[in-house]
Amino acid sequence: MNVRRVVIVTKPKQPQVARVAGELVGWFESKNIEASLAPETAAKADLTIVVGGDGTLLAAARLLDDRQIPILAINHGGLGFLTEVTLEEMYPAIERVLAGQFITEHRMMMDVEFSRADKPVARDRALNDIVINKGTLSRMIELESRVDGQYVSKFRADGLIVATPTGSTAYNLSAGGPIIFPTMSAMIITPICSHTLTNRPIVLPPGVKVEIVLRSSQDDVQLTVDGQVGLKLEMNDQIIVEKSNVAVKLVAPADKNYFDVLRGKLKWG
Repeated sequence: MNVRRVVIVTKPKQPQVARVAGELVGWFESKNIEASLAPETAAKADLTIVVGGDGTLLAAARLLDDRQIPILAINHGGLGFLTEVTLEEMYPAIERVLAGQFITEHRMMMDVEFSRADKPVARDRALNDIVINKGTLSRMIELESRVDGQYVSKFRADGLIVATPTGSTAYNLSAGGPIIFPTMSAMIITPICSHTLTNRPIVLPPGVKVEIVLRSSQDDVQLTVDGQVGLKLEMNDQIIVEKSNVAVKLVAPADKNYFDVLRGKLKWG
């Protein structure tokens, strides 16, 4: 990888993270590589370094938008499935990436369209998931789902998750959904605390269109995209989710192994 410019994405309000990021800028400049902490420089960068947790990486993917340059993620948080490289491994890992000793994983994203009264209101893109859920004190909500126009079910539940394979180890996992190998292309529909005990997660192929309509009238139902963008829903609002043409490129040292990450994070034997 020919890297001349790097953008470093962090949560600058965390002093320790800011210090690490500042040291990184100096380290790159000692190697005659231009490094910046300014998000607006992402458009001209060859590599993104994320220092933080998985939420910071999700924010970086949103920042890059259609121009998904490679991202190397350094874990400076807790339970990180996306940010695999630890702080202790940071400099050796970057050295290996700069030397070409790395793998690139393409992670699928989902395009989300939110409509009200058949008029598009908002569009967004998710690397992890879209979640529809109710407020803490309200009764269950009713969500009608279709796949490619074919009726699937009317879910009475606390909510519904549509996740990518990358997002399968996020909220989907907590809600009892399956773990899907992250470089696959698929979408998972997982009900949250379904009233019908036989409702189970469904894994769908990437080429389908998932349509979800809110059929109940509570006033505190939210749609969130990657846990970062929230929209308030009303009865009969429609959400359409499809595989995006844009994929996130994650780079990691060639010796990184996804099953090592699963064992470490989930405390498998």
